[in-house]
Amino acid sequence: MEAALVERLEAAVTRLEAALASSSSSAAAAAAAARDLPAEAAPADPAIAAFDDLVGGPLRRVSAAAEKIGGKVLEATKILEEAFAAEKDLLIKAKKCQKPDIAGLVDFLKPLNDVIVKATALTEGRRLDYFNHLKTTADSLTALAWIAYLGKDCGMNLPIAHVEESWQMAEFYNNKVLVEYRNKDPDHVEWAKALKDLYLPGLRDYVKCYYPMGLSWAPAGAATTVSAPPPSTSASSVSKAPPAKAPAPPPPPPASLFSSETPPSQPKSGMSAVFKEISSGKAVTAGLKKVTDDMKTKNRTDRTGVVATTEKASRSGSFSFNRVGPPKLELQMGRKWAVENQIGKKNLIIEDCDSKQSVYVYGCKDSVLQVKGKVNNITVDKCTKTGIVFTDVVAACEIVNCNGVEVQCQGTAPTISIDNTSGCQLYLSNDSLGASITTAKSSEINVMVPSGGPDGDWAEHALPQQYIHSYKDGQFTTSPVSHSGG
Repeated sequence: MEAALVERLEAAVTRLEAALASSSSSAAAAAAAARDLPAEAAPADPAIAAFDDLVGGPLRRVSAAAEKIGGKVLEATKILEEAFAAEKDLLIKAKKCQKPDIAGLVDFLKPLNDVIVKATALTEGRRLDYFNHLKTTADSLTALAWIAYLGKDCGMNLPIAHVEESWQMAEFYNNKVLVEYRNKDPDHVEWAKALKDLYLPGLRDYVKCYYPMGLSWAPAGAATTVSAPPPSTSASSVSKAPPAKAPAPPPPPPASLFSSETPPSQPKSGMSAVFKEISSGKAVTAGLKKVTDDMKTKNRTDRTGVVATTEKASRSGSFSFNRVGPPKLELQMGRKWAVENQIGKKNLIIEDCDSKQSVYVYGCKDSVLQVKGKVNNITVDKCTKTGIVFTDVVAACEIVNCNGVEVQCQGTAPTISIDNTSGCQLYLSNDSLGASITTAKSSEINVMVPSGGPDGDWAEHALPQQYIHSYKDGQFTTSPVSHSGG
């Protein structure tokens, strides 16, 4: 009897030990599974999920249209996809990093910076058949730099405003695509429309919903932080675009238009007098500053490895955290002359140039630059009360986001475009009278042409800035508004 009772107790103990072991194994397996749980199985971050929807919607439409077009348009669109992928990685990384300082932000944004530089490179050199597509793509990527916003003192607009202003830069070229292919190829039209939807309302509404005041960083005390770039970074990583601190947006445009000291109708005084003296070959050029070999980037010994980006950004990426950066007048990578932040300098000159180089003038005020020789193209961006005198351009001269500028062509220029500019005095020589002049969102544009008289005076022609649209025979017709005075 006692032996049977002992056997029953031993059997019960054995079953109990087996149950405990099984429970322990299940708990250990569950813990191990939790540790190895893939990211896809974890609860989705609403902000990241919404970004995936943005990529899967408008961006997918852009890609589908680009696949039908092919060529350089498809190549540019692949870079666009790469940029949005880099943006997503940064959004995820920011949640694990403490808010960095400016130096740390340079390293944090480098992946996005590299993609923007790649897109900008497609627009340089000889203009390709799909230049407007490439320019639209490169300029639009500036909008992704909203993630560089660190606060009201960082030198850039709030993320929502930054996205809107960046798209306005790209829309100038996007509209050219729409106009050119409206009645020719629906794939190009779909590409342009889908790209606009990607940014407005797409990216703008996304930022408005999830990051209206900037990125969400990890709380203070988190182990992972953004580190500053190592000082030994290779010089080969330096961007080919005009230098700046990091891929942050361009500084805001001037709050008000600088009033001109001389009315546009008096070309013989003020800055116009400087142009006239240059044209006549007087001694005014004697004091112009010549660029020496030691001023060229390739010959400088003080270069650092910090990644530098820009665009005219475009316009294609003119990035700077500072509202006013250091003045520059240098040849970068043997291809682009950068003239930046020159204030009150009326003796600037670029003489050692060739037709494969471009000139990018940015953030200058109350200055005069003379470009001697033929260059590929000239871009004047965010300049105020600045004069540009050039001989010949192969592609185009572009004036963007400027106030009160004067530009003189002494030779030939096939195309001159003026975008988002208030107050531009354009002087054409006899050889450049055949230039195609394009204006958009601009006012107070006056073109001065030789009058043909013995005194060499200029004849002034004001380009229309008001238009009247009439519906007739099933379509709208547009004509400039004419004013008659008594």
